Amino acid sequence: MTVLVDTNTRVVVQGITGHQGTVHTNQMKAFGTHVVAGVTPGKGGSKVEGVPVFDSVTEAVAATGANVSVIFVPAPFAKDAFFEAADAGIPLAVVVTEHIPFHDMLTMYYYGRLRGVRIIGPNCPGIAAPGKAKAGIIPNVVFRPGRVGVISRSGTLTYEIVNGIKESGLGQSTCIGLGGDPVVGTSFVDALPLFEQDPDTDLLVLVGEIGGTAEEEAADYIRHRFTKPVVAYIAGRSAPPGKRMGHAGAIIARGRGTAASKLSALKDAGATVADFPYDVPTLVAERLREVGNR
Repeated sequence: MTVLVDTNTRVVVQGITGHQGTVHTNQMKAFGTHVVAGVTPGKGGSKVEGVPVFDSVTEAVAATGANVSVIFVPAPFAKDAFFEAADAGIPLAVVVTEHIPFHDMLTMYYYGRLRGVRIIGPNCPGIAAPGKAKAGIIPNVVFRPGRVGVISRSGTLTYEIVNGIKESGLGQSTCIGLGGDPVVGTSFVDALPLFEQDPDTDLLVLVGEIGGTAEEEAADYIRHRFTKPVVAYIAGRSAPPGKRMGHAGAIIARGRGTAASKLSALKDAGATVADFPYDVPTLVAERLREVGNR
């Protein structure tokens, strides 16, 4: 088993004829993903990287059985693209697009809940299960199959830490890049139960950053409901107090959302906290040895 994507994943790429859609369709296929369809209105009947293009998601799903959408549509049109995927019965939408207006994402979030569609993102690198499938833009070269799960708010740190895990001789079960916007479709607390239930994940790496309360909420969940070992890293410890850094979601208010508050909460919940990203692989190996896994 893996989390959310596997060998049965059949991807439709919305915005496949754009530069990013085309490039990452090629990379998803190289990863081993079944990319079965693309959608660009007015381009139906053409092909991109050998993938048939349709005018609508409904047509693509009917013809190919697509069950995951990866959305590369520009921000002004991303909401409508997501609505189209949801109305076509797609159960998982990975929204790579950045700069989606706050209120558009709020509408997408609640429409997704109404239609039973899980959103990963927006402004995210997506999800990958090495040896099975990838939906998004995480570089192929950083992965190897293994039993370490990863959930992260930061795209770049995801790549660095996942690659470090690979170079240490370990591998990943599933990696999810949640995105760093103020409103995301899947939070740490949403993802944690999926890894708890996954028999192929022995340990979880949680990568957070300053701003918001997602990591404190995750710590509370880990303390009470998560039974597997956790190694965590929080970016932004050196950020000047009161200054927003990086992602739109990196907003600190009323003493919550600081690196110190997140680190304290995770340590109190029993997580092993890394001081630097390059410490994560060593801590992962140590925790795995403690529980008798290799």
